[in-house]
Amino acid sequence: MRALTKSTLAFARTALETGKRSLPSYSHSRSPHKYTLPQLFAILSLRDFLGTDYRGITTILSEWSDLRAVLGLTEVPHYSTLCYAERKLLKKTPLHA
Repeated sequence: MRALTKSTLAFARTALETGKRSLPSYSHSRSPHKYTLPQLFAILSLRDFLGTDYRGITTILSEWSDLRAVLGLTEVPHYSTLCYAERKLLKKTPLHA
């Protein structure tokens, strides 16, 4: 069994790589192409890892240049972008369709 990491940067790298293997780069060919789905997935995973909310993770990203570098971000997404991305990534079909 592998030990769980306590390193935020190591977690971010792993989440980004998982997203790259599992998700397309963009949800639509005409999307703004500002952030990739793997980047958004990694940010949302970090939000859970750090136990913060949308605004909290954007503050952490804006203050932590090493974390932005690991995620390949040139700018920090608005918290609403993360909210919309989470809805899209966690979109579930109803049980009683």
